[in-house]
Amino acid sequence: MSTTFKTKPPVWFWIVSVVALVWNAMGVMQYLGQTYQTESFKSQYTNEQLEIISNTPAWAIAAFAIAVFGGMLASIALVLRKKAAYPLFVISLAGVVIQMIHNLFVVNSVDIYGPFAVIMTGMIIVFSLLFLWFTKKAIANHWIS
Repeated sequence: MSTTFKTKPPVWFWIVSVVALVWNAMGVMQYLGQTYQTESFKSQYTNEQLEIISNTPAWAIAAFAIAVFGGMLASIALVLRKKAAYPLFVISLAGVVIQMIHNLFVVNSVDIYGPFAVIMTGMIIVFSLLFLWFTKKAIANHWIS
């Protein structure tokens, strides 16, 4: 029989966990805004951009959903100090990578949205990798089990 134990995490564990939760909640809100074409979502884009968004293939929309809902579930698991956060962040990262391939190479979002598209894509990938690394560190330090 294996004994698992948790060590009390440092304060910065909670800070990073809450940042992960807020970051992924913003992703979920963006996904829901896009899916339901809310007024606040549409107000962020030009008609040309909205047309491109409306023509997004199902596989890219599915990748977006996997990225944000996987990340949200992973963040909740992290806050609850559960190891399930790690595979959920892996799944989320896979969704992020597929979605970013679509955004950068299929629709060439830089031409559509400008240089901000590259900055945001980079931030999303970096945050995804950092949350994954952080969760692995939390498991190794027995902050989560």
